[in-house]
Amino acid sequence: MPYFNLTDTLNLISKFTFKRTWNAYKVWLSYQISKLTGKPIQWGYPISISFEPTTSCNLRCPECPSGLREFTRPTGMLQKSFFEQTIDDIHKELLYLIFYFQGEPYLNPDFLNMVKYAHNKGIYTATSTNAHYLTDEKAKATVESGLDRLIISIDGTTQDVYSSYRVGGKLDKVLEGARNIVKWKKELKSKTPFIFFQFLVVKPNEHQIEAVKKLGKEIGVDQVRFKTAQVYDYVNDPNQLIPTNQKYSRYKKDKKGNLQVKSGLSNHCWKLWHANVITWDGLVVPCCFDKDATHQLGNLKTQSFKETWNNDNYKQFRKELMQSRKNIDICANCSEGLTVWED
Repeated sequence: MPYFNLTDTLNLISKFTFKRTWNAYKVWLSYQISKLTGKPIQWGYPISISFEPTTSCNLRCPECPSGLREFTRPTGMLQKSFFEQTIDDIHKELLYLIFYFQGEPYLNPDFLNMVKYAHNKGIYTATSTNAHYLTDEKAKATVESGLDRLIISIDGTTQDVYSSYRVGGKLDKVLEGARNIVKWKKELKSKTPFIFFQFLVVKPNEHQIEAVKKLGKEIGVDQVRFKTAQVYDYVNDPNQLIPTNQKYSRYKKDKKGNLQVKSGLSNHCWKLWHANVITWDGLVVPCCFDKDATHQLGNLKTQSFKETWNNDNYKQFRKELMQSRKNIDICANCSEGLTVWED
């Protein structure tokens, strides 16, 4: 099985309680019934959510609104008190918490304190980082926080290739951070975090796939994973990012030679039933493809999470999705139904 890891899987299973298991079953069942009937039915609460620690980032990646500074929504830092209040509301049902949406999580000074708070509630915690701030001190604190999964973005094995996408980044800082976290995991005799290199396969780096596998083994990360890239303007591909190897591309040519998304856009979406995203300032949006929060389904500063999850905005959005997903802008370039991770 691609990317299976027994230790990490057992750790995730250990987070299940009766209430979380029952909630997950209700969510899954309501989704299956919705697909069969064509009518949106929602039971239970999210199994997984993404919480945005910050919109700030030290890099300038070409396909990232945070890196390009192209947000129209406000930017800022997630406040610890607001985070704790929200987690208190949903932790009994919530299984999986991703500390990431846009920005670099380690720029938030309270990031690891929030990880520890969620860990103490028995929630599986994960984050994604460019690893430039994984100093020896931060690496130790990361292991001690109880973080369950650490994704390190490394999109090249040489500085020139790495920085062609991770603009402004230093590969030696990434490798230093990775070595620090591996070291402290060993020294503290901890099974967590599960550490893997995420290699976003794009045209400039696809020739380094074998090299990054070797690099991962040398440093001692648990896995190296290969992710297909979302390209906003995939028709024109102005940054020449779509790889030549079709295995690692989310796009294919139609009979006329025009690029299109491989998935086909069926009128259903598991993500909208089992997960969502909360921005740093409390806006609730459908998923990670709504990077500028244009589809605001609620605001946790004015309404509790559980009230938001079943409000009229959510019901209407699920209804529209099941009627014509292709007419929703954030769905047009979505990975739902695609293989995002390739071995």
